[in-house]
Amino acid sequence: MSINFCGIELSGPVINASGTFDPLAARRAFGETVFTEFPFSAHVTKTITVDPREGNRPPRLWEAPVSLINSIGLPNKGLKRWTEEDLPQLVALPVPLIVNVMGFNREELKTLVEAVNEQEGVSGIELNVSCPNVETGTIVGSDPRECSGTVAAVRPLTKLPLIVKLTPNATDPAEVPKPAEAAGADAVSMINTLRGLPLHPITREPWLGGGTGGVSGPAIRAVAMSQLASVCDSVSVPVIGMGGVDSGSAAAQMLSLGAALVAVGTESFRDPRAGARISAELAAIQTSF
Repeated sequence: MSINFCGIELSGPVINASGTFDPLAARRAFGETVFTEFPFSAHVTKTITVDPREGNRPPRLWEAPVSLINSIGLPNKGLKRWTEEDLPQLVALPVPLIVNVMGFNREELKTLVEAVNEQEGVSGIELNVSCPNVETGTIVGSDPRECSGTVAAVRPLTKLPLIVKLTPNATDPAEVPKPAEAAGADAVSMINTLRGLPLHPITREPWLGGGTGGVSGPAIRAVAMSQLASVCDSVSVPVIGMGGVDSGSAAAQMLSLGAALVAVGTESFRDPRAGARISAELAAIQTSF
C-alpha cells in the first residue's frame, strides 16, 4: 500500500521508532539482507546531537512484565562524525531516511537542522523534544509555548518535512501539538516512552545508572492509544502513532484512531524482523475488510 506522507513516498505505513533499529549494527550481525530486505518503509535514525555523547552510565536496561525500561541517554558520535561516517551508509538504504535530532538549546537545534538540510538523501527531519532521559528535552516537549518557539526557530532553515516527536509526560499532551502545528510542524509523532523508576530487588536502590528511565513496550499501549486519539482530534497534520506496537492488530488499532503511520520500537529488540512481520499482518487485516 503506497502512502504519501508529507510528500515522502512510502511503500507502507510501518516505520521504526527512533533509536530502536540500527541498520548498520544489524548489517554487521545479519549481513547485507538487512539492506536488501529492509523491514520498514522508512528509516528513522537514532537521535543525533551536536557534540558526541557517551550516554548514561550502566546499567541502562531493565526488563519488566511486557515492557522494557531504558536509560540509554542518547549516545552518539556527534553531528560531524555521524555525517562523515554513518550518513553515507544510511542513504544507501532502499527506503526514505528521516533524521532525528536533538539540541540542548535552540541554537544547537538550529545548527543540527541546517546541517542535516544540506545533506543529500535525507527525506525528513524529526525533532526530539520528548526524551525522558535528558532534562531539556522533557521541558521543551512538555510546554506548548516552548515547543512552539522551538519549531518556529528551525522552520525557516529547511524545506524538508519537519516532524515533532511528542512526550507523553506532559500535563495535557494534546495541548502541545496544536502550537507546534501553528509554528510550522508538518507532522507529529507520539508517544515517546513514559518515565519509570525500577529498583534493585535487594538494595531497593535505583537500578538504572541514570536513575529513572523510559518505559516502552505493550504495557504502555493503552496510554499511547488514549493520547493518540486526543492528538489526532486536535491537529490537522499527520500523526505517527507508536507505543507498544507488537503486531498487525496493534498497528491497525492505531491507524483506526487516525494515525497516518505507525512506528515499531521495543518489539524490534525481540525480533529484528518485526517490522516486516507486522506489515504483513496489517496487510492481511486490511484485505479482510
